[in-house]
Amino acid sequence: MNKRVRIANGQGFWGDSIDAPIQLVEGGDIDYLTLDYLAEVTMSILKRQMMRDGNMGYAHDFVALMARLLPELAEKEICVLANASGVNPSGCLNALREVVKESGVGPVKVGVVEGDDILPRLDEFVKQGHPFEHIDTGEPLGERLKDVTVANAYISAFPMAEALDGGAHIVLTGRVVDPALTLAPLIHEFGWGKTDFDLLASGTVAGHIIECGAQATGGNFSRWWEVEDYPAIGYPMAEVSGDGSFDITKQAGTGGVVNRASVTEQILYELGDTKAYLSPDVTVDFTSFSLTESGKDRVSVTGAKGVPPPEHYKVSMAFHGGYKATGQLTVSGPKAVEKAEAVADIIWTRLEKAGFSYDEKRSELVGAGAIFGNRIGDDPPELTLRLSVRDSDKAKVARFGKEIAPVVTNGPPGITGFAGGRPKPQQVLAYWPTTVPKEWLDVTVRVEEV
Repeated sequence: MNKRVRIANGQGFWGDSIDAPIQLVEGGDIDYLTLDYLAEVTMSILKRQMMRDGNMGYAHDFVALMARLLPELAEKEICVLANASGVNPSGCLNALREVVKESGVGPVKVGVVEGDDILPRLDEFVKQGHPFEHIDTGEPLGERLKDVTVANAYISAFPMAEALDGGAHIVLTGRVVDPALTLAPLIHEFGWGKTDFDLLASGTVAGHIIECGAQATGGNFSRWWEVEDYPAIGYPMAEVSGDGSFDITKQAGTGGVVNRASVTEQILYELGDTKAYLSPDVTVDFTSFSLTESGKDRVSVTGAKGVPPPEHYKVSMAFHGGYKATGQLTVSGPKAVEKAEAVADIIWTRLEKAGFSYDEKRSELVGAGAIFGNRIGDDPPELTLRLSVRDSDKAKVARFGKEIAPVVTNGPPGITGFAGGRPKPQQVLAYWPTTVPKEWLDVTVRVEEV
């Protein structure tokens, strides 16, 4: 089979480059544009937005992007797959409907995949005896159930492929496993089935490589000094054949680099068991495939192997875990490290004498080993003192915020950089990775003309 499907990813997270998708579409020579907006913390952010405004809860940057790109997408017949609907698929669809109307491009067929949000059914599932055990610790969810604010399953690629089968030009979904955005067009284009595990493994590997955007093309690359033209870095494309073999590349004339090292680093990103990468559609052996540099900025991947997937969907939950606050001060001058440690002690002692203790508190000297655990030089001329607290009592956390600024004038000299106002309590949303039986979910697909 000579046909090759060209899939480019223009977003690795919500907040990634706003120009990357435009560059990919204007550069042409792609069949599908994928946009990955969701991370675990993003779902919680979207849920908070929706609680404040029932019309929100989706990645609004996506809607603005479609307003910019719709005419060119239609002209070049490029389909878009995005997990932009977050926790509010209807809200995202309604906003997109208005954009299509204003663009004059319509009608546009939009596929909407729903069913990943299991929050409304948590009580039902617990009554059926499901403990929602933590994936890493095995601890049951227990009393935390009452505090859960968001719960979404990482659903399969096949519902998105079904939407494409139904003629969708744009496919919207919520929480899917990230590589599914790439795998779905391949299922649609090549007719791969649910038991074609080696093919599904290849599509999953391709999706994993491009899911984080420019991390496959020189972004976050350990040999960053070898990367050419970072300001114009290109975003990755996967050119895939029906037999599962594929090339990773980028558009000509863009910055960045695609070589065996850059692709390998992305392959290792967020990778657990190398022989059993779990997804809803296939379990992939990440030691099975080969990488070959087959041209300038081109890496060929062959030989991926897969076996049946797990019987459960992974679920991303978050629950209310109290409150936190963080304050920062710049400490400068001689003995900066010693001075910063003294300032931290001053603040903690004052709070203790005032009767305030915390479930957790932390002092970090950024610039003197806060990240790597070793001090850089005997006496750096300046550093940032970062103090943080967490507690179930919001009032106690608020009191901490009032103790940061005074030390600028009632502590040692050379304390500056207090900016951004008094630290205020922020709700802590604690992450709880768990699973749910696949058969319990009701995943639906609809295609509408807007």
